[in-house]
Parts: sequence; structure tokens; C-alpha cells
Amino acid sequence: MRIGLCRVENFLILPSNTEINMKRILMLSVVFILFLSLSCSSSVQTGESRMVLISTDMGDIKVKLYNETPEHRDNFIKLAGEGFYDGLLFHRVIKNFMVQGGDPESRNAEPGSRLGGGGPDYTLPAEITDGFFHKKGALAAARQGDQVNPERKSSGSQFYIVQGKVWRPGELDTMEMQRNMGLQQTIFRKHFEAAQDELNRFRAENNQQGFNIRVAELREEADSIFRAAPQFRFSEAQRAAYTSIGGYPSLDNNYTVFGEVIEGLEVIDKIAAVETGAADRPVADVKMKIKVLN
Repeated sequence: MRIGLCRVENFLILPSNTEINMKRILMLSVVFILFLSLSCSSSVQTGESRMVLISTDMGDIKVKLYNETPEHRDNFIKLAGEGFYDGLLFHRVIKNFMVQGGDPESRNAEPGSRLGGGGPDYTLPAEITDGFFHKKGALAAARQGDQVNPERKSSGSQFYIVQGKVWRPGELDTMEMQRNMGLQQTIFRKHFEAAQDELNRFRAENNQQGFNIRVAELREEADSIFRAAPQFRFSEAQRAAYTSIGGYPSLDNNYTVFGEVIEGLEVIDKIAAVETGAADRPVADVKMKIKVLN
């Protein structure tokens, strides 16, 4: 059936009003079905609003995975879909900080054994995003420290969920100051290290005056670089979250945050309150099971 004008035996014939209405309905129906199909396909392809359910004996935790951290999102979904996490422990729990799990060596681990070193034979590139921070309920990837992992690559399986605490505005001000002082010290150290050969020559020549003048110049140069550098400031969203629901702000921009708890924050509090022993491992095992919801 054609829509619009129909040519029959060299004559142009307009369809009746009934035919027009039926054809319009058919067209709208086809367009609507195509729209739904494309919308569903786009949602699956981009991974928007992917959800997982972390089940424990203390309750369920529903987590939304961020689309903006696709490698972490897809890896987490893959492992969860394979049953990788089922039966693993929250092996490291620190009250007012976080609960950590995902070590495959924790499955059926002997009581008291040290955990935290296991994982698949790969890491994930950092996907650290300014807009995602360590508010209460944030899901983030564990990793090795900067000394051995300067690129801040994430563990292939280990993760933590933030509990943290509520902070006062003045405490956040102090953190900003400390972060910026650390930046200043780093700039000064690198600037002086770059001029070390020059300073050593002044020492070798016993030229104290020249040494002092050059040191003063280096300090001024480094200070100028620091003043021109962007200063660290918590965003309004960070301040609002940290002074209301809480979190752990000192971790921001150091670890990849790739999701957040949307139901079950009280379960995080229950897990964080358990008795722990050596290496912050719960005395009584807290097992998990993770299911992909969509």
C-alpha cells in the first residue's frame, strides 16, 4: 500500500479519508516501533543505567554503574555475569572508611588468612573522572599504590564501597589547603631537582653568594609556577555530599569511581560495623553474590 497519491491507468486518484487515516495510523505505528527499538538498542550499547545487585547475609545493595567509566563498567558486568564474585568475601572492612571485596583468593579462605593480593591476570586503565567522587555509597576500584603503580591502574576485580563519615565545612577547607601545599611542595622539589647540577657547581666552586642567589631565583620561579597552576577546590556537589551523607574526600582523583549505591546504604553500615581482626578482615565471614539486573 502506498501512502499519498496513487497512479492508476494514467490517472491520479486521491485516496479516501478513511484510507488516509488508516495509512497515517500504520505509519505512526511503524515509526513508534522503530523508535522503541532504537532506544532499547542504544541503552544496551551505551550501558546507561546498568544495575547490579550485591547480596549478603546482611541485606542487598543495589548499585548503578556509570556509563562514563565504560571499561570498569563492562568488566564488572562480565565478571558478575560469569559468577566470579559469588562466594567471595568482603575481606577488608574499616569503619568510617570503606568495605572492600573481590579477591578470588577469599573464596573458602581459611579463618585468619591474609587476603587482598588476588585478582585476574590483568589490570584496567584508570578512568578517573572529576564528576565522580568518594561520597557515601561510591563504588570504586582498588589498586596498588602510586610507588609501584604511577598510572593508577585498577585491579581487575577488587573493589570497595565507601562508608566514610560526615565532614564539617572547616575540615574540607583544611583538606583543600593541605592538598595545595602538597602540590606546591611537588613543584618546588621538581624545580630544584632540575637545577641540581647547577647548584652542585656553585658548591664545588665554594661560591656561596652565587649559590644563595640561584636558590632565591629558583624559589621565585617555582612559586610563580605554583601560583599559575590550578588550585584544588572541592566542588559544590562534593561539599554538599560530604557535609550531609558523608564520604571520604581524601581519596578523590586518586582512584576510579565507577558506580554508586542507590539502595542499601544501611547494609554498608552493617558490614562496616562488624568485628575485625588482623589486616581488617572480619572475624565472621561476610560473603557476597553479585547479579546483573539489566
